[in-house]
Amino acid sequence: MVGLKPSDVPPPLGVKMASAGAAACIADIVTFPLDTAKVRLQIQGEKKAMEGIRYRGVFGTISTMIRTEGPKSLYNGLVAGLQRQVCFASIRIGLYDNVRDFYTGGADNPGVLVRILAGCTTGAMAVSFAQPTDVVKVRFQAQMNLDGVARRYTGTIQAYKHIFQNEGMRGLWKGTLPNITRNALVNCTELVTYDLIKEAILRHNLMSDNLPCHFVSAFGAGFVTTVIASPVDVVKTRYMNSPPGQYKSAINCAWTMMTKEGPTAFYKGFVPSFLRLGSWNVVMFVSFEQIKRAMMVTKKRMEDPN
Repeated sequence: MVGLKPSDVPPPLGVKMASAGAAACIADIVTFPLDTAKVRLQIQGEKKAMEGIRYRGVFGTISTMIRTEGPKSLYNGLVAGLQRQVCFASIRIGLYDNVRDFYTGGADNPGVLVRILAGCTTGAMAVSFAQPTDVVKVRFQAQMNLDGVARRYTGTIQAYKHIFQNEGMRGLWKGTLPNITRNALVNCTELVTYDLIKEAILRHNLMSDNLPCHFVSAFGAGFVTTVIASPVDVVKTRYMNSPPGQYKSAINCAWTMMTKEGPTAFYKGFVPSFLRLGSWNVVMFVSFEQIKRAMMVTKKRMEDPN
C-alpha cells in the first residue's frame, strides 16, 4: 500500500480501516468548502437550481456563498460527509491492500492491471454501502440558505427520513450506477497513480521518501483523477440532486447536459474538483500514515506493556 516500505510489518485490517476512515474525515473537514463550491458550480445551469445567482470560479463561488448565505453555508452537509467517509474511505482505502493481495495470492510487486482491478473493486464496494450518505451530502451542499427560499432539508436525520418517505429506498440509492462508475475510476486512478508517481520519484532519486514526495505524488494523483473522473462526477451530482422525474436515468441526465449545455458542461467545477482532490489527497495520505503508525504503536504497547 502507498506509504509502506517492504520492511514494514503490515498493520491489521482493523487498523487500516480505522486509520483510513479517520484520515478521510480530517481531509473532509479541511477541504469541504472546496467540495461545496464544486457542487454549486456543477449544478449551475439547471433550471431553478440557482435561484438567479451566478457563480464564477472557485473563489468567486466561495465569496458569493459567504456574502449571500453566510460562512456556515460552506459546510452544508458536513455531517453527512463525515458519515460518508467513515463508511466509504474505510472500505475503499482500508481494504485496498487485502483485495490486491487476494487477486495476486500475496505475490510481491503486483502489476498495474491488478492494482487497477483492486482499486475498482474496493471503490465499487464502498459506494454500494455508503450511497445514502452521499445523496444527503450532495443535496445539502446544493441547498441554498437564502431568506424567502424554502429549504428541502433542515437536518441530516430529517433528510434521510424525507428522502425515504417521498422517494423510497430507490431515492436513498439514487445515482448509484454513476457513483460506482465515478468512484471506481477515482479509487483506482487515485491509488494507482499515487503509487506510480511516488515509485518513479524514488527510483530516479528526485526526492526522498518524505513529506515533499508525498505532497507531489498526492497532488499529481489528484490532477489525473480529476481529468478522468470529472464528467462522471458532474453527472452523478446533477442526477443525485435532481427532484423526482427531472431525469429518467443517469444516461438521460448526461444526454440532457450534452444537448442543452454542450460538452464543456461535463467539466463544470473542474478547478475546485482538482483543488479539492489534490489537497484532500495530501491531507488524507499524510494523516493516514500518521494515524496508522500511532495506532500500531499503541497496539504494540497494549500487547507488550513492558
